Amino acid sequence: MKKLFTKKNILTIPNFLSLLRILMIPVIVWLYLVEKNPYAAAAVVILSGLTDIADGIIARKFNMISDFGKILDPIADKLTQVALIVSLTYEFHKMLWLVGFFIVKESIVALLGYITLRNTDSVESAKWYGKLSTFVLYASIIVLILFPSMPAWTADAIIIFSSAVLCLSLVMYTRFFIKILCKQ
Repeated sequence: MKKLFTKKNILTIPNFLSLLRILMIPVIVWLYLVEKNPYAAAAVVILSGLTDIADGIIARKFNMISDFGKILDPIADKLTQVALIVSLTYEFHKMLWLVGFFIVKESIVALLGYITLRNTDSVESAKWYGKLSTFVLYASIIVLILFPSMPAWTADAIIIFSSAVLCLSLVMYTRFFIKILCKQ
């Protein structure tokens, strides 16, 4: 396996932005659960999302794409997403279903990604369906944070829609990784 963790590979602006997103997680959770300030929490979630977009743009535009970044970026996304959906379970109890499904989906995709890395010696970039899943999850989280007193049926519909997009992403990633592995 090629060396993923070189100084040039790690010390990049996009990787710094991914690390910054990880450091924002406790701030978001504290603002939402302790301070009970949904507007500030949503603002930091939006800032986190913008740094996610910025790191991708910078990585592509300035040729700073690295295998380490391809691993760190989704880790930052997934840690942020799981922290937020777990935090939302205090207000929206049906989010527990989404938490469970999210953990199963991400575990399967991570396992398939690891198997693919071991067999092909390459790290695969996020696909459109993964980006769609991330966008829908972030948008849903922001809506649920900002409007905690929405009707239960509306919150349930948002949770179901998010789950359906996660399901689509799981099916598409599974298909993608199996295709790669079958070529080996």
